[in-house]
Amino acid sequence: MFQRVIWIILDSVGIGEAPDAQLFGDVGADTLGNIMKQRGHLDLPNLEKLGLFSIDDTKLPPSSVVPVGAYGKAKELSNGKDTTIGHWEMIGIHTKQAFPTYPAGFPKEIMDEFLKQTGYKGYLGNLVASGTQIINELGNEHMDTGYPIIYTSADSVFQIAAHEEVILLQDLYKMCETARQILSGEHAVARVIARPFIKENERYVRTPNRRDFSLKPSCKSLLPYLKEAGYRVTAVGKIEDIFSGVGIGDAVHTKSNMDGMDKTADFMETQHNGLIFTNLVEFDSTWGHRRDVEGYAQGLENFDHRLGEILSKMKEDDLLIINADHGCDPTFKGTDHTREFIPVLMYHKKMKTGVDLGILDTFADIGATIADNFGVQKLPIGTSLKNKLI
Repeated sequence: MFQRVIWIILDSVGIGEAPDAQLFGDVGADTLGNIMKQRGHLDLPNLEKLGLFSIDDTKLPPSSVVPVGAYGKAKELSNGKDTTIGHWEMIGIHTKQAFPTYPAGFPKEIMDEFLKQTGYKGYLGNLVASGTQIINELGNEHMDTGYPIIYTSADSVFQIAAHEEVILLQDLYKMCETARQILSGEHAVARVIARPFIKENERYVRTPNRRDFSLKPSCKSLLPYLKEAGYRVTAVGKIEDIFSGVGIGDAVHTKSNMDGMDKTADFMETQHNGLIFTNLVEFDSTWGHRRDVEGYAQGLENFDHRLGEILSKMKEDDLLIINADHGCDPTFKGTDHTREFIPVLMYHKKMKTGVDLGILDTFADIGATIADNFGVQKLPIGTSLKNKLI
């Protein structure tokens, strides 16, 4: 048994269109492949060593490096392509019915109840929008009126944007908690998201103080099983928000990918067993949705450099897992997530040669592997890969 699992999610780093991409309007999407195609080169020696470029049937260039890790890709079983559905599937939750979305904005009864319970006389927006654009389109009016900016996207989200000096953070978070309570039943969106911003150089820019208020996942899944069995479950980044704290012991929020890597490395110094579960959200929020190819590429290279530090800190009885949760191809149309395969990499120091995991039928194979390793209850979905890692 591995005493400790370090599980890092590269948020949105997809590896090619899924078999059912046409159902989501995502034929041709390939986050990693298209970034490399447009940029020409990615310097990712540590990921290459673990097997990223050895994964079958991708548009990544073949590698001459003999991999030392286990490598493959997984397709999504659940109905969706967002953060919540992807992460939930990893821990054993099959979302058969997609969460509600609001391409025409939220209905009047929802917004009336929101105003009633928050005490505001009005709001701005209530439409599908890019977060960075809408705060600059409505920022001045927000400053004048004090009204929160409400918007959504192709995902199942209710987002509230506010200047940090107009609506204080604690008040914005409280407002989101109110919205979370209102959005139930048929309107139970996956996430309510606080989107604070400030003004810099005559433009409004978002701050790192984002918070997600997710639906509570089923207790019949990996994290509660681990916690109930007495294992320490530590969440880094937005992991605590994604799972609404269910099954989480310790948690720390982060301001950037590099901050996430710092916190992960710090926990590796102090936590010697259980699960360290990290999400690196900048791939998605800063570069994927903003369609910033060069920023995304540099972010991948920066992660790879820091990955060397994680590898050096690993002990003989550690297992490292790296995967994504969906795609967000910065070369693709629109600004939304993309339905893609996700890369799956696993590594421990006793591995003699690389292992081809092939194509996994569900993201839950990852969680099933962790559950099998720690000897906790079997997940409702997913097949353990533990025997392939020995």
